[in-house]
Amino acid sequence: MFSEELKRYSWDETTDRIASKTDADVRRALGKSSCDIDDFMALLSPAAEPYLETMAVLSRKYTRERFGRTMSMFIPLYITNSCSNSCVYCGFHRENPMARIILTPEQIEDEYKAIKKLAPFENILLVTGENPAKAGVPYLAKAIDIAKKYFSNIKIEVMPLKTEEYAELCHHGLNGVICFQETYHRENYKLYHPRGMKSIFEWRCDGFDRMGQAGVHSIGMGVLIGLEKEWRTDVTMMARHLRYLQKHYWRTKYSINFPRMRPAKNEGFVPNCYMTDRQLAQATFAMRIFDHDVDISYSTREPAFIRENMCTLGVTTMSAESHVNPGGYHTYPQALEQFSVSDERKAFEVARSLEEHGLQPVWKDWDASFDLFGANGKV
Repeated sequence: MFSEELKRYSWDETTDRIASKTDADVRRALGKSSCDIDDFMALLSPAAEPYLETMAVLSRKYTRERFGRTMSMFIPLYITNSCSNSCVYCGFHRENPMARIILTPEQIEDEYKAIKKLAPFENILLVTGENPAKAGVPYLAKAIDIAKKYFSNIKIEVMPLKTEEYAELCHHGLNGVICFQETYHRENYKLYHPRGMKSIFEWRCDGFDRMGQAGVHSIGMGVLIGLEKEWRTDVTMMARHLRYLQKHYWRTKYSINFPRMRPAKNEGFVPNCYMTDRQLAQATFAMRIFDHDVDISYSTREPAFIRENMCTLGVTTMSAESHVNPGGYHTYPQALEQFSVSDERKAFEVARSLEEHGLQPVWKDWDASFDLFGANGKV
């Protein structure tokens, strides 16, 4: 399990190694066709900042070679904001006085119908708070069963599950799972997640192993930029995690997210760092140069001008017209959001902008019939 593997790496030592990278280290990394973790740290370091344009050129080159001129489109649907955790930065935390919503199967289907009227989305991400007692695996299985009538690619972003629970949902038609580790700083993790199942660092960290063991086809990863002061260290730990997963579950497809903290209805928490737009670009380019094949996703957390500038330089998946409140497309359009959306354009406006940049928006890029043997190699 990766939580044990992670003990090999000192947070402070990694931070120091990144800070110590030199101009020569960066140039060496840029000259290699295949980069290791040490090269990644160089590309992520302050020493690489003068090479941002060179990194952008390389990032665009590798992206076009692997993904062509396409952008995969998806839309998230929050089906409940009920949560048993107390994450200090999240608008859904259990002490927050707000109306708790758990959509019924009928309401979920109404949301699916409303989404299909926005654009020809085939990729949907079902999102919940973490309340397994009221919205656990049977609830998710029902939502997936209904979704199969409307969407070809169904992913979830929910509480970490057991291996057999992931396998059960895959049997129902689940294709992918997204889970943000939030931070790999083991000691500070508890400060941000003081109560609830999410407070157990190992359970969340090893959830990715359980996804791989269950044969989940697509696994999405991310750290929440703003929790830790040293965001470069967190992103480096995520890159180590990615390489570990690719080695152990090599049939699985992986994606990376760099979610920067957005304002949320949760007073009192102040981010420990603010990643600038240039730093976001640097992290994106570094990841693409480090891994030519990994999917890199930008959500509507990011403003339109950032997504437009980065759409040809490394990003391969985008959401559009997102509502981050339960039932936000039809049932409860005014419910409290988990965080503030930045890019508020309509889906067709995002698609038109991508086309103006020479990209083809791809609404369907997966179907169960494509996966003859499954991620675990079984028929």
